[in-house]
Amino acid sequence: MTTEAAASTAEKPWPVRTVARKIGDWIHRLGAVWVEGQVTQISSRPNTQTAFLTLRDPSADVSMSVTCPNWLIREMEPPLREGASVVVHAKPSYFFGRGTISLRADQIRAVGIGELLARIERLRKLLAAEGLFSPQRKRPIPFLPKGVGLITGRASAAERDVLVNAQARWPHVQFKVINTAVQGSQAVPQVMRALRILDADPDIDVIVIARGGGSVEDLLPFSDEALCRAVSAAGTPVVSAIGHEPDSPLLDHVADLRCSTPTDASKRIVPDVREETERVRQMRDRGRRALHGWVDTQARLLNQIRSRPSLADPLGPIQRRQDDVDVHRERGRRAMLTLLAKDQAEISSARARLTALGPAATLARGYAVVQFVDAEGNLQVLRSVSEVEAGAQLRVRVGDGAIKAVAEGAQE
Repeated sequence: MTTEAAASTAEKPWPVRTVARKIGDWIHRLGAVWVEGQVTQISSRPNTQTAFLTLRDPSADVSMSVTCPNWLIREMEPPLREGASVVVHAKPSYFFGRGTISLRADQIRAVGIGELLARIERLRKLLAAEGLFSPQRKRPIPFLPKGVGLITGRASAAERDVLVNAQARWPHVQFKVINTAVQGSQAVPQVMRALRILDADPDIDVIVIARGGGSVEDLLPFSDEALCRAVSAAGTPVVSAIGHEPDSPLLDHVADLRCSTPTDASKRIVPDVREETERVRQMRDRGRRALHGWVDTQARLLNQIRSRPSLADPLGPIQRRQDDVDVHRERGRRAMLTLLAKDQAEISSARARLTALGPAATLARGYAVVQFVDAEGNLQVLRSVSEVEAGAQLRVRVGDGAIKAVAEGAQE
């Protein structure tokens, strides 16, 4: 102990200034420290350079004042609110005149649930901006997968819920289970490795990542950015069944199907054999009724068609058409015979006129046809004796057709 300290007695007490100075010296030697607490009061005005906080220990009724630059409060994401738990990097300051202690902060970080939620929220916004949550990217879950991959903790309630409920719904469903850590530092790499194995298996049609409920810290691996991107890049549809209904890690938004619980996942990945059997029976009954109704309708249509005159007496129209053909054929024959008789009469009349006017008829009546050669040497029919010159040569056609030449001149 120093001499000055030893001199502090009832008879020689220290002045207030000495005590304040010694306390200030000791506090200043402490240097910058990290302090955790709960914000109970915030005073940050836009036109001031300094903001004031009150930091309280939630486990004890102890609080301290904190000062910091105003921009430090404005740049915090999400915004700092009263009741938030924070970690402050600050240097203790002792105000000599008032004898009070405060912390001068240069860093403020949300911690505990606040820090985890803030970190998850920032990642949520990033992944959403990149389109990893888009509904258009979601792949449909097969109606009846030939194989289901399950990633979950060893001997966990989530594993039991998925297997028991799925096999109760569809006894022939085939599972390939890979047990991994589902919390802690090894959870993310193990889940990603199991995801790669199942995604490369051609017999796996859907992958389920399941875990029971837990705190935000326990479910933090399922909001890891690397895992979310691996699920988004997987070629096999992925079902997220993490925690309970209120829990919503980022994996729920990236997965192709989000289930509230592992039990819900078992109901979504395979159909219920009883329900499907009943649905098949109902569809069979509906099909039978529809077929019977169709057959009855077609039978009525056939009966209506058969009752039509054309089908009731199919030969009647043909017979009537045959009679019409016979009538028209007879009319045609009679018309043709009439036309031929008329033409024959006209030919006979023309022949008679021609015969009457021809030389053959004249000869047949006992007359002769006399021809002579005119002065120009042309053979002409003699119609009058005056037409022939004396000494002209005549040719006479007699009744039997013989031709005699007459050398002497014409006689009256």
